[in-house]
Amino acid sequence: MSTIDISTARKVAHLARIRVAEDQLPQLAEQLSGILTFMEQLNEVDVDGVEPMTSVTPMRLKRRVDEVTDGGYPEKILKNAPDAREGFFAVPKVVE
Repeated sequence: MSTIDISTARKVAHLARIRVAEDQLPQLAEQLSGILTFMEQLNEVDVDGVEPMTSVTPMRLKRRVDEVTDGGYPEKILKNAPDAREGFFAVPKVVE
């Protein structure tokens, strides 16, 4: 059984960017430990041969025809853009 200590709970809260008061860390550690225990229980379930499902009730997803129902006026849309080039929105590079 996995248990989360207070320092790990503090680190998880920091990584999740949530503010947790120091006196609330023991409760958070206990809750996180409970989640890990439940996940360990789920790992014991044999799911070989079980197909993934979209719902607990058998159903097909709704389908529709893939057709353009609006558009054809990119100049109107791009006039609101802070920067547009060659018919597209221009954005700053974020990946090197």
